Amino acid sequence: MTSYWCETALLPDGLAGRVLVSVVDGRFASVAAGVDPGDAQVLNGLVVPGLANCHSHAFHRALRGRTQTERGTFWTWREQMYAVAAALTPETCYELAKAVYAEMLLAGITAVGEFHYLHHAPGGRRYDDANAMGAALIAAARDAGLRIALLDTCYIAGGIDQPLNEVQQRFSDGDATAWASRVAQLAGADDVVIGAAAHSVRGVPEDQLGVVASAFPDVPLHIHLSEQVAENEACLAAYGRTPAQVLDEAGFLSGRTSAVHATHLTSVDIGLLGSSATYSCFCPTTERDLADGIGPSVQLRDAGSPLTLGSDSHAVIDLFEEMRAVELDERLASQERGHWSAAELLKAATVDGHRSIGFEDAGVIAPGARADLVAVRLDSVRSAGTGGTVETAVFAATASDVTDVVVSGRRVVAAGKHSTIDVPSALSTSIAAVTS
Repeated sequence: MTSYWCETALLPDGLAGRVLVSVVDGRFASVAAGVDPGDAQVLNGLVVPGLANCHSHAFHRALRGRTQTERGTFWTWREQMYAVAAALTPETCYELAKAVYAEMLLAGITAVGEFHYLHHAPGGRRYDDANAMGAALIAAARDAGLRIALLDTCYIAGGIDQPLNEVQQRFSDGDATAWASRVAQLAGADDVVIGAAAHSVRGVPEDQLGVVASAFPDVPLHIHLSEQVAENEACLAAYGRTPAQVLDEAGFLSGRTSAVHATHLTSVDIGLLGSSATYSCFCPTTERDLADGIGPSVQLRDAGSPLTLGSDSHAVIDLFEEMRAVELDERLASQERGHWSAAELLKAATVDGHRSIGFEDAGVIAPGARADLVAVRLDSVRSAGTGGTVETAVFAATASDVTDVVVSGRRVVAAGKHSTIDVPSALSTSIAAVTS
């Protein structure tokens, strides 16, 4: 048994002081407030549950700082992303992803939903192990020290009625049936969820979306939805319906589904996502980096669609920034304040986020839950004098204020340092290998 003592911790009923937790087999065995530390490991500051990064493309981290030198759109950025995708191998993918996942841990992220579509060798040639790239991502997560939901993604077309380009051939299994056959070879574990995804209505034809949705009915199901106006226009031109309507008719929307971005929606679309309890996964730092737009987070929440968060392209890896960005973007769009409370945003980043990627027993400090803890310092120039409340975490702190991270009872980050990985060095080396 391992014990941790938290100076202040966010429990299900609110903040509590002098909280002692015991951990057995990676889960909280007991949680008690108002207790002396004894010989427990001490976590100072404000301790919150582990954060869930629900939408990640690990290899996009190689683009940070390299795509800001000219004007353009999502579509011009995509060409730069494809250049990195063309260079990756299972070996370089592993090294880069391990470094990126270690960076996530330094930011308090204890589980990641990896939206994985780079499956095959250049030209679409199959590796001897058809899931070599996915296996590399799973190994990277384990070696870094966080849990992973590998959201294996079906990607068939280069656009609606468009052939695949040369790089996209690495993404495709040919059709949804072949995709499902390959994914069926993957095995989950206590720290690994094998989920399913369709890239988008651009990447999967209308008549194959239902195959993706029904192939694995008990796992998380994700898809990019209406990130770009051009996607909506192409979908309306081809099918006479919006992307959300196409997904609804294909049986894709449900309480296990996450619609990533959900930026450009009609009132009908919002109703479809809400009535089906589909998650809306917002990635504000990426959405602003790519000039995507501001999604209707409040309308989606009010319709019944739970909010989750992701860092997507990793222009920034900071779930605290993603949390507050949802509220701050709403202020810009509406010219009003106070749409999202700190508690609501933290719930999106913890319990709802973990649930959306298949870790239903994470995101809360309570007996029986996975023993994830994130200590946020209250004495930095950002957090000092802010009151040490939930509002401090959401509206004042950054990833730089995370001092200690516990994942399934194991202290992976201590005093701001990863226990086994020199993260800046690992990032520099792995990114150079795929960009030079």
